[in-house]
Amino acid sequence: MLINCVAYQDGRRVADLGVEEISDYLQRTGCFVWVALRDATDEELAQMQVEFGLHELAVEDARHGHQRPKLEEFGDTLFMVMHLLEFEGGELRVGEVDVFVGRNFVLSVRNRSSQHFLGVRERCEREPQLLRHGAGFVFYALMDAVVDRYFPLLDGIETELDEIESQIFVHNAARWNIERLYALKRRATVLRHAVAPLLEAAAKLHGGRVPEVCVASQEYFRDVHDHLARINGAIDGIRDTIGTAIQVNLSLVTIEESETTKRLAAWAAIFAVSTALAGIWGMNFEHMPELKWAYGYPLALGLIAGAGGFLFWRFRKAGWL
Repeated sequence: MLINCVAYQDGRRVADLGVEEISDYLQRTGCFVWVALRDATDEELAQMQVEFGLHELAVEDARHGHQRPKLEEFGDTLFMVMHLLEFEGGELRVGEVDVFVGRNFVLSVRNRSSQHFLGVRERCEREPQLLRHGAGFVFYALMDAVVDRYFPLLDGIETELDEIESQIFVHNAARWNIERLYALKRRATVLRHAVAPLLEAAAKLHGGRVPEVCVASQEYFRDVHDHLARINGAIDGIRDTIGTAIQVNLSLVTIEESETTKRLAAWAAIFAVSTALAGIWGMNFEHMPELKWAYGYPLALGLIAGAGGFLFWRFRKAGWL
């Protein structure tokens, strides 16, 4: 569906347009058109392809969605894919925004996401001196908005990781910690898949051979690149910490199992001695020492109890019980 279709000239909003008016404003000097679509139909994309002269391969990617973040050039038109991430039900849900940028137009197509960019449009319109840079500045503002929304997700992952780390050495919490760590690792991986390719794409928008539409906004794209580099570095640190925490938890599980094994072995040894003594006196031979002695039975019980008590003391002293 069509969200907005607006024409700008010299950094000022000129008019809200109908789709059929786009071509008229594209012919004006110093004017550019900014169109926003959400979950666009094939007919809407086909119409935009005709209006803006979009390459069919880029339109096909926007139509099918589920693309890896990337930046592609088709003549003087840029095509950027970015992931929109939303935390829902303990997992990160992945949406997508496809942005087409030309000399005098910006087209954004948002798919599978409830996030909107109305704040981006308001921000740009509050800064007409920057909006005079044209479609390149709008492209930067969209990209900056997407990247800024990664920071709260990163902060949430770091906060939860700190909480898990504080619980690592709590008794019998290892299994619960490992489950949470693996869930956290999945979220960090989803975030990394959104950030790492975008970092590579952002590097092409400042310094060196920069697409013409982005030349006037290079310093802004460098700022976005710095943000992405910071997020990517933090994700790498989080992944290393999670890996270490998982190893520590697995070691604690092994230690707990070893402690349980030692306790079971100690009790087994105590009962083995008692069983052995009882088995000796339980043999049905006619001629056995103390068989008919009045104090034989209490003596046997005392010996069994004494042997068990001695072993219990020794194992307790050794830390097995």
